[in-house]
Amino acid sequence: MQSVRSLAEEIVAREGGYVNDPDDPGGATNFGVTIHTMRALGLDLDRDGDVDAGDVRRLGRAQAVDIFVAEYFERPRIGMLPEALQPTVFDMYVNAGSNAVRILQRLLRDMGLDIAVDGVIGPQTARAAHAALAQAPDHLVDAYGIARRNYYYAIGDRRPASRKYARRRDGGKGGWILRAETFIAPRWHLTEAEHRARVAAWD
Repeated sequence: MQSVRSLAEEIVAREGGYVNDPDDPGGATNFGVTIHTMRALGLDLDRDGDVDAGDVRRLGRAQAVDIFVAEYFERPRIGMLPEALQPTVFDMYVNAGSNAVRILQRLLRDMGLDIAVDGVIGPQTARAAHAALAQAPDHLVDAYGIARRNYYYAIGDRRPASRKYARRRDGGKGGWILRAETFIAPRWHLTEAEHRARVAAWD
């Protein structure tokens, strides 16, 4: 498996640079690191006594990688999961926080494993994930990626302002869907027609 740091560097590349989209609940973001995360970590980069959008702009790529490794891989204990799952759960944790773990836990429950859905990786979730991979070694990672994709579509169903992240202006797949499908084998990617059918009710 790739090193955690190289995985983090790929996530930073996917996230891109500074944005402050009023439709994004994450607020000002740089390299995928939100202003909320920077405030929680006390990253007052311009030393003016507060953490604001100016500090987010100052964040460097290497700092973002460090934050992802420490706060989105090590702190939530993603390393306890099977190696095959770690890249996709790590990527989703950066994008959706503890919901990344809840998606996995719901999937494991759907596979018949009796675990809590609490968004926390502990011994119970780790054991269940390893058991699930042994049970379905060729399918678990794809199943998680499909569950991610469904999660994004469900957000669009509930929140019209977020639909632009799942569907481009021309109706094609938006960034969220393409991101999920990065971790899904091509045979399970939705066709453009299938995607458009899924989002047709949004019009």
